[in-house]
Amino acid sequence: MERKEKTLYEQARLTVAEITEKANLKKGTVLVIGCSTSEIVGSKIGTNSAPEVAAEIFGAFLDHAKERGIYLAVQCCEHLNRAIVTERAAAVGLEAVNVVPQPKAGGSMATQAYAAFEDPVVVEEIKADAGIDIGFTLIGMHLKKVAVPVRLENNRIGEALVVAARTRPKFIGGARAMYDEKML
Repeated sequence: MERKEKTLYEQARLTVAEITEKANLKKGTVLVIGCSTSEIVGSKIGTNSAPEVAAEIFGAFLDHAKERGIYLAVQCCEHLNRAIVTERAAAVGLEAVNVVPQPKAGGSMATQAYAAFEDPVVVEEIKADAGIDIGFTLIGMHLKKVAVPVRLENNRIGEALVVAARTRPKFIGGARAMYDEKML
């Protein structure tokens, strides 16, 4: 029996579903995504921006986010200082910056997010509840403290490796403190 290769959409959908479950993301939480479409197609990061790949993958993320009621925050590339594209409703209290991402200045995924969101805004930073990093784009600066690595079974999209993290509240109080197990 011949094994059918999963599409990029299917790979992305499995990955986002897995992190949502493992990070226990609830309605209204923020998931940051860093994505190198160059890495997905087997090239070195920043060398082969692929808008059609971004459209397929972002479609999977957005479909899942809408179903679950979570917000996506898409990291731009280093040329825009890793700014974030998100829905205005997720950026309450954050200062907007004036830039429109493009495939070679922001990246294909951020460009796709800006075009697809209902009310997009770009901010310099966000503090997300969990994150997916496709192709080692370094999303850590956009996660709340304390970040906890999440090992994914669905850890590849195309040729790119995927790493993920969730966050948890800080522990305070020392040796006599008691902690809520549901928040670990």
